Amino acid sequence: MTNLTKLPSWADNDNIFAVVETPRGNSCKLEFDPKLGAFALAKPLMAGLTYPYDWGFIPSTKAEDGDPLDVLILHDAQTYPGVVLRCRPIGILEVEQKKKGKSERNDRIFAVPDRSPLETDLKDIRNLPSHARDDLEQFFRATNALENKELKFLGWHGPNRATKTIKRLAR
Repeated sequence: MTNLTKLPSWADNDNIFAVVETPRGNSCKLEFDPKLGAFALAKPLMAGLTYPYDWGFIPSTKAEDGDPLDVLILHDAQTYPGVVLRCRPIGILEVEQKKKGKSERNDRIFAVPDRSPLETDLKDIRNLPSHARDDLEQFFRATNALENKELKFLGWHGPNRATKTIKRLAR
């Protein structure tokens, strides 16, 4: 299998590539293991918790936690692990996580597929209703609860900040 972490970050000047690891609706987190060239179980989620959208990473990036930059892909479809989507970044939730006394940034990029007609009007994550952003924050807290990670949300920002972050973390 192709090492999906080595694909280019950018499809063109406006769109990134996003690799789906965990499809919408899954109750366990999957991660691509480049050494195995396969997807492996990272962790089960708490009972009743599922991914609200496709979750994955932006290839050829490296975040502070050592992993590729995380991306949540907002669209109505459910895909499969390994699917590569051309997406337009629409924002970022800047996050500081603390585990075993060590703090590090672990930001989440938000994107919409360029071929998803239902989301073409969504240009900025901050345009989501506040309760939808609150729900996403609660989801992120819940997915980290079993790992004793403490999350501090530093703020929601639009597509310009997301693009700058992706470019800064691209390898």
